[in-house]
Amino acid sequence: MVDLYQKIESTSKRLEKTYLLSEFLKNVSENDINTVILLLQGNIYPNSDDRKTGVATRMMLKAISKSSTGISEAELENQWKKEGDLGLVVEKVIAKGKQSTLFAQELTVNKVLSNAQKLSTLEGAGSSDRKTTLITELLTIASPKGAKYIARLLLEDLRVGIGDGIVRDAIVWTYFGNEIKINYDLKLKVINPENRDEYNSYCEAVQQAYDILNDFSKVAHIAKTKGLEGLKTVELTIGTPLKAMLYQKALDITDAFKRVGTPAMLEYKYDGFRMQVHKINGEVKIFTRRLDEVTKQFPEVVEYVKTFVSAKEVILDAEAVGFDKQTGKYLPFQKISQRIKRKYDIEQMSKDFPIELSIFDILYVDGTNLLNTPLDERRKLLEKIIDQHPKKIICSKMIVTSDLETANLFYQESLGHGEEGIMFKNMKGIYKPGSRVGFGVKVKPVMESLDLVIVGAEWGEGKRSGWFTSFTLACFDNDMGEFLEIGKVGTGIKELEQEGGVTFSQLTEMIKENILSEKGKEITTKPLIVLEINYEEIQESQNYNSGFALRFPRLVRIRNDRAPEECSDITLVEDLYRSQRGRS
Repeated sequence: MVDLYQKIESTSKRLEKTYLLSEFLKNVSENDINTVILLLQGNIYPNSDDRKTGVATRMMLKAISKSSTGISEAELENQWKKEGDLGLVVEKVIAKGKQSTLFAQELTVNKVLSNAQKLSTLEGAGSSDRKTTLITELLTIASPKGAKYIARLLLEDLRVGIGDGIVRDAIVWTYFGNEIKINYDLKLKVINPENRDEYNSYCEAVQQAYDILNDFSKVAHIAKTKGLEGLKTVELTIGTPLKAMLYQKALDITDAFKRVGTPAMLEYKYDGFRMQVHKINGEVKIFTRRLDEVTKQFPEVVEYVKTFVSAKEVILDAEAVGFDKQTGKYLPFQKISQRIKRKYDIEQMSKDFPIELSIFDILYVDGTNLLNTPLDERRKLLEKIIDQHPKKIICSKMIVTSDLETANLFYQESLGHGEEGIMFKNMKGIYKPGSRVGFGVKVKPVMESLDLVIVGAEWGEGKRSGWFTSFTLACFDNDMGEFLEIGKVGTGIKELEQEGGVTFSQLTEMIKENILSEKGKEITTKPLIVLEINYEEIQESQNYNSGFALRFPRLVRIRNDRAPEECSDITLVEDLYRSQRGRS
């Protein structure tokens, strides 16, 4: 495994990474495949499980000190600031101080995963020391290079560059390469399947299984043990979230009709909080679009679904929209976003910040998988099972039209109600989890904002010296599994809480415990915090590894509902860069 990490880390070529991974997977047993796939992506749990190791830099420094013949934490911290990577630090100090022994224990992938998962279960008094002991055990057993990757894994910063696209293709190459006759040219770094359409169909089968299961370890196990038919027959599981279908932005109403066809279903685009709601024999579970469960934070939604949804088992796609309980007017997303991570005073929060659940799609009902059912039929089913009560639970406001003028009036109506715009959807489109699927687009009156991740920051000066005041932003390369820098933002952030909005102090506190390296006034951080960013223009730039820079970026809000890997993809940035040329 360590050898594979090294080989993949040493190349930036996507096809070469895929080839190396597929050759490795061919020799992985059925019993180990789940563990291997998780660790390859730097995970200890599948995406649908929001448990974390809870390992911060300080804890890792303490563990390294205990496992490296007594080098002090202070000395280790100095080396860390110099190297900028705790993985490299632990590799060097262990290589320098480790004594080989005939009785050294062999370190397996399952041992690494076992210790890592135990970390997430420890809480309360003494848990920090127990966590440190678990980490120290792994570092003591590991080779110097193995220790490097273990440290990175536990800090959730693997840095190898294995994205979803690489894992998906590697599964196809590994388990179906002989069937579709893939030839890989080591010199030219190209693949040549004999039948490109057949190859694409296998990729599609693996992708579809992943979109439903949200776990490549399960997908790989199914591909290995049950083949193509096993992948095609993967079923939805009530209570387990699946990826949401996402929509790209159209240039205008004419472009929207062109992209989805006519007639089209037009819906309000609500400025709310995306929810996937599962009802199972009277019990209700609520998930965010990043697959985190938030059932406890929205007790009124649980009650609405229990009371007003007639189906016994159902999966609904919906938007929770806040409203002013005095005026009844809809409120922007920020007003209810603070409920997402709330643990206390939940009942009072639901009274102070009430929401209306607007349901716009249905994925499953009473034993029937609806993913491949056309949208117009799904909508009829939805309206049949929902007993609508305004300001509690409704079906999304929609019309069906082919007329530009009618569409524009509906658009203006939506904006007049305080919504973001409107959605255009293909009437016969299926529900296909993921982005860029082509069955729907959104129309909004402003330049498309970007959801970007903070990957670095810089300490301020003068009266701002105790805060980070400039934040390095990154988009995501889904294929390579890498964050690509695209600019810095310091505008749109407040100094004082009473001014409203996001403050420098708030962001500083969120970042402090997740610093990965520090040099002078600049730090790098785990990519955890997603921000919505407005900007004037996207420009080509050699200053950032994305190849682009944002002109006059400005913070809009924190996106608590976005996972880091769900931030804007580099392909979206490229599309927006090309499309802005026609703007006046």
